[in-house]
Amino acid sequence: MDGIRYAVFTNKSIRLLGKNQYTSNVESGSTRTEIKHWVELFFGVKVIAMNSHRLRGKARRMGPIMGQTMHYRRMIITLQPGYSIPPLRKKRT
Repeated sequence: MDGIRYAVFTNKSIRLLGKNQYTSNVESGSTRTEIKHWVELFFGVKVIAMNSHRLRGKARRMGPIMGQTMHYRRMIITLQPGYSIPPLRKKRT
């Protein structure tokens, strides 16, 4: 399982870092329990809450053909006090 694709760095996600909440985009087919288990195992932290929502892909046009980018899921992971995750790499464009 690939798990987390990349961390999200927006104004809201940077504000949530102060509350020990980390935001990242994950594979759209993965479940909350899979991501929770993967984060606890890989980073060695304790997760107390997870919020997730699916984001639709954006419409893109290539000539006369209309298409869409891939749908994805965004997770907001809340850790127990005293735990932290080192900064994840940004998505390359």
